[in-house]
Amino acid sequence: MNNNLPLEIILVEDNDQDAELTNRAMRQFNLGINIVRLTDGQEAIDYFFSENSKTTAIRRLILMYSKFPVFSGLQVLKRFKRLESTRCIPIVMLTSSTEENDIQACYHLGVNSYISKPVEFDSYQNMMRT
Repeated sequence: MNNNLPLEIILVEDNDQDAELTNRAMRQFNLGINIVRLTDGQEAIDYFFSENSKTTAIRRLILMYSKFPVFSGLQVLKRFKRLESTRCIPIVMLTSSTEENDIQACYHLGVNSYISKPVEFDSYQNMMRT
């Protein structure tokens, strides 16, 4: 992977407050990262697989919540890791679930990291920095 390419973070989060916390934490690091916010699994699939999806050279990281009503984060993860075009995109699950079954299912499907979201902003900011 070319580290000189711009980084785009795809934030797949249906909660407006959590999405804003992530944006605020990222802005504080002043990394000049483009953050694209999608609100559910269907939007994530559309973003990457629609006819109008971006094909430019860019590094991407997906931060995704695991529970959505239609396409869950697990379903999106499974699809992305199964297909050659998206298999190498790092995916981090950001979730409030600490259920062992959820954690194991994500790692079984190929998630790069599984992180339980802290409630307090300072803790959330430290998590994002890490």
